[in-house]
Amino acid sequence: MAYLEASVIDHGAVARPTGRTPCSPAKSNLSDFGGKSTAYETHAVVYYEGDPAKRLYELVRGSIMLYKLLPDGRRQVVEVLRPGDIFGLASTDENDCTAETLTSSIVQEIDLRQVERSQELQSILTKSLTSQMHVLHEHAVLLGRKSAVERVASFLMHLVPDRGGLGCAGPEDEENDGFDLQLHMTRQEIADYLGLTIETVSRVVSDLKRRGVIRVDKADKIHLNKVCSLCQMTGIH
Repeated sequence: MAYLEASVIDHGAVARPTGRTPCSPAKSNLSDFGGKSTAYETHAVVYYEGDPAKRLYELVRGSIMLYKLLPDGRRQVVEVLRPGDIFGLASTDENDCTAETLTSSIVQEIDLRQVERSQELQSILTKSLTSQMHVLHEHAVLLGRKSAVERVASFLMHLVPDRGGLGCAGPEDEENDGFDLQLHMTRQEIADYLGLTIETVSRVVSDLKRRGVIRVDKADKIHLNKVCSLCQMTGIH
């Protein structure tokens, strides 16, 4: 049976989409350019929205969410990062969001001024931004057009390697199309990422369980009973 550790849920919530291929957690793209490596505990803040944007960061190990807060305290999680993702680039001299770890994490960081002096570093950054743009486009469609069920289904499907989306070859074994996920985000964090209420996330998860699409084994583990069945609920078919 397939098994994957992912960034996701608590109390039976769900997980995280990304359209990019992560780099190896053991190797940092930025480590060749100096800087420092920092270890963070779970739910530690790497930087706050409004802090001076002076450094570029790469997630080497763990998981980090980027979010923005509205004046009334509402939160929108705009991206969930995994190893290999580069972050911290802002359009002004201030960070435009807050970066907070979801698990214990290791982050490599360098001074932004080094980007101006290195063509190789600029190339790495361009590739990263291209992948990030794709992910943000997909997330805009999810928030703007998909139903609650389609959002949760899409979220889970993005955690299954090489399945879903264009070019999906389907299951290798029709009789054994299950997949296990270990998750680390709270329902509130998932709701803030999908643009839903916590009650709606809980209702969708319960509905998927009732329909036999998923099984929640423990608070932090979800089993996809049939990946193809879940994929058909994402709105892309």
